[in-house]
Amino acid sequence: ASSRPWSNNMPETLPTVAELKALPNDQPRPFAAVLLFLRATQRKARNGSDFLVVELGDRTGSFGTTCFGDSAAFAFFSEEPQGSVVRIEEHTDRYQGKFSPRVTSVGLLSPQEIEEGKWLPRLIESSVEDATSLWSELQDVVESITHEGLRATTKQVFENIGERFRISPAATAMHHAYRHGLLEHTVHVARVARALLPLYPEVDSSLALAGVLLHDVGKAIEYEGEVAAKKSRTGVLQGHVVLGYRLVRQAAMKAKPPLDTAMLERLEHIILSHQGELEWGAAALAATPEAVFVAMSDNFDAKMGMVQQALRNTPGSQEFSDYLPGLRVSLLTTPAAPAVPPPE
Repeated sequence: ASSRPWSNNMPETLPTVAELKALPNDQPRPFAAVLLFLRATQRKARNGSDFLVVELGDRTGSFGTTCFGDSAAFAFFSEEPQGSVVRIEEHTDRYQGKFSPRVTSVGLLSPQEIEEGKWLPRLIESSVEDATSLWSELQDVVESITHEGLRATTKQVFENIGERFRISPAATAMHHAYRHGLLEHTVHVARVARALLPLYPEVDSSLALAGVLLHDVGKAIEYEGEVAAKKSRTGVLQGHVVLGYRLVRQAAMKAKPPLDTAMLERLEHIILSHQGELEWGAAALAATPEAVFVAMSDNFDAKMGMVQQALRNTPGSQEFSDYLPGLRVSLLTTPAAPAVPPPE
């Protein structure tokens, strides 16, 4: 793989992923780009040889490229850690209708080159909402919890987890998979909950709001990495549902006033069941009004977060987004026609 320095190329001189995908596909075209190395999956071809499916991206999107076992790119991506910033030279190509270029050269950018080239704002997608304002809104929701034990426990969780919750993504793919995504998703679910709670008086509002704010808190431990998030060792071995359950139980023991045993059991049940289905990672199925309410509110914002991200990142030249696994469709991104006013 190439070891040439790439700091002479500034962000504005190289194409983004969205711009590359918008290129005409009439013939292969050479290009260079600086991208994040997101992940690599090793597979075997029919003849028994190994190859890698490598995902590269920036804040405008991502694409996959295949690196065969006898190539320098295969050796490079097998050795370098996910989350590295790389400079690639490739030729545009498509496979089964998807943008899938062929790597001809790849090199690693040093931390100094990343800083001097000011690459991170171009590479890392962040919440489109101001993180400070989101955090302030979350604190307002905490203060609105009228049950003293639930409010104290919720405050204690956020004190224990620290800054990591504010910058963590909500996922490495699927929904809110970007910097501050966990904070954005949590606040959005809280907005949904506050709008819907008046319709369902059977749901205890304090318990539901505490569950909303804490349902994904384990993701602050499940994911790690300042540039491109990946699962931590603990995240792989335990997952965010168990980690969130532990954080809530530990906080409840320290909270003043303490949370009574019966209410703690119900709050823990929300954490354990919020994934909705056992095959989606839930440790239990939602069996209280509040758990059903939180699981459905969470699922709603997760799906709409996928919609919002697809609308932001799909080039205007494309009628449909790339395939969205979480929705199991490609999203129609053109807006609906405005309603025709009735005749006077």
